[in-house]
Amino acid sequence: MIELNDVRKNYKLGDVDVEVLKGVTLSVDEGEHVSIMGPSGSGKSTLLHILGCLDTPTSGVYRLANRDVGRLTDSQLATVRAREIGFVFQQFCLIKYLSVLDNVVLALEYLNVEYREARRTAISWLERVHLGHRLTHVPRQLSGGERQRVAIARAVSKTPKLVLADEPTGNLDSRTQEEIIELFGELNRDLGLTIMVITHSPEVAARTRRTIALKDGAVR
Repeated sequence: MIELNDVRKNYKLGDVDVEVLKGVTLSVDEGEHVSIMGPSGSGKSTLLHILGCLDTPTSGVYRLANRDVGRLTDSQLATVRAREIGFVFQQFCLIKYLSVLDNVVLALEYLNVEYREARRTAISWLERVHLGHRLTHVPRQLSGGERQRVAIARAVSKTPKLVLADEPTGNLDSRTQEEIIELFGELNRDLGLTIMVITHSPEVAARTRRTIALKDGAVR
């Protein structure tokens, strides 16, 4: 599913080139449940942006589902992000004035799914994450864990090839963290989704099937 070969990423700070990723090489098979773990400043966020086709490497090769991402046009990258990658963020990124149901429906309508089918699919996924009783609520009426469940339902409703979760339990209490990580595990086991969790927490990483350690911009 994922192959990175000697991926490097530099940023310009004035006249200085800052190398954030320093030759990252790794692979993730289809259906794996993997964590990328490292302290703040290790390059996790930069790696996430590259994996999610939000940014491109300065050098090296990133292949996603056997395609060289570096050879894709901006339009093709946008299509990959929309249809093949599901994103789950620490801050949930829900639209605050839309209901739980409409937050998920809207994501499907962006993919030109007809409204009736989008609504049916959204309800099915929200019931799967135990939010069937919250369809008409707006985000401010939900707990943090419930908001993250909405975000997960939105991410997986388009049946992506890859789910990227960026510190998905960072703002949650320990019990809710456990529930969210268990939900990712269920989706991986039951549906075969490829899930990568970006985290600094050893407890979160321990619940995935494999952990890749990142430090100072390199795999350790």
